Amino acid sequence: MKTAVYPGSFDPITNGHLDILERSLAIFDRVILAVAVETQKKNLFDLEERIELVREAVRNYERVDVEGFDGLLMHYVVRREAGAIIRGLRAVSDFEYEFQLSLMNRNLNSDVETVFLMTSAENTFISSSMIRQVSSLGGEITGLVPEHVERALKRKYGIQGE
Repeated sequence: MKTAVYPGSFDPITNGHLDILERSLAIFDRVILAVAVETQKKNLFDLEERIELVREAVRNYERVDVEGFDGLLMHYVVRREAGAIIRGLRAVSDFEYEFQLSLMNRNLNSDVETVFLMTSAENTFISSSMIRQVSSLGGEITGLVPEHVERALKRKYGIQGE
């Protein structure tokens, strides 16, 4: 069975993430969405909230597991016996950073491949940070995130009128 890990902070999960996940499932038998504790970022949602939002978003997907993880990604990938890491790319600007990460991961364990998937054209501008910013200011994010995520953002920011 070919297993891949799709890591991220998923703060929050977006339709762009789901696009990458769906295409990953065409390649791999099983995909683990690994929600990172992410100590270098200030998250809007805590780890438990992010895991719950992701689980709800993928509840209809077979062959998908959702787990939180802390520490070095490669250690987690090896523990889960995965052979690949999934990374989504939106623009050329993502590539340089992701390329450096993939080289470091290859240095740590050459048996694990990094698979880059370009997001669909309609999702290229969507990022979790952009979603948080627009949502915090009361902007419209319908269609950019799952409905339950939109509701959670409105609750988090105290926005009325769901």
